Amino acid sequence: MAESSYPVLPDERLAAGVARLVVRHQGRYSVETVQRLVADSYEQLAANAHVRTHLVVLAERFAAERLDALAHVENPTGGDRTRVLFVCSHSAGRSQLAAALLAHRAGGDVIVSSAGAHPSGSVDPHVVRALTEAGIELDEVYPKPLTDEVVQAADIVITMGCGDACPVVSGHRYLDWPVPDPGGARSRSCVPSATPSTPGSPPCWTPCPAPEASRPRTALHPCLRKNR
Repeated sequence: MAESSYPVLPDERLAAGVARLVVRHQGRYSVETVQRLVADSYEQLAANAHVRTHLVVLAERFAAERLDALAHVENPTGGDRTRVLFVCSHSAGRSQLAAALLAHRAGGDVIVSSAGAHPSGSVDPHVVRALTEAGIELDEVYPKPLTDEVVQAADIVITMGCGDACPVVSGHRYLDWPVPDPGGARSRSCVPSATPSTPGSPPCWTPCPAPEASRPRTALHPCLRKNR
């Protein structure tokens, strides 16, 4: 009997996530490919995680993001939605704030990702508190490592203090925002403005008022619109 080529899942509970992602990508990726990516996503997150309680859930989300990015790279849809990737050193502060706020303000008009060149084991608690007070969902707020498919899928890569460790892929648009690390800042004082004041410039860590149900969604700034 031939040995199975399927990668071993580091946690048996990941099987349910594999099944969901196989259905989602039916006709595009095999069970083996999905299982391999889920296992790899779990192991990459586990390598730095301070708390492992939610690793199974986060691994499925991370694998889903990577599979969607890979599908886009292999077969670009040509849609109008811009794909923006924020990269900082540890994926614990700057990139998390910027990505969460852009996703919140832009709604479905932008596909937002964040990653760190050297991901931390957890998001800075002051950042979590600030985003919570601003009414921003925290489902996607967790440190993620840089992966090739997410970088390749991005229309715009915004680097935030990661220096030479940040990826450079030809044909992609890059913006460098030298934003100070908000780690240790308190509450709303570390929440960035929704969009930069001038094209190509970074946001400021300025107070962000709590969202109102009637407030219109912020228009996408020209520097973050698809341009390729």
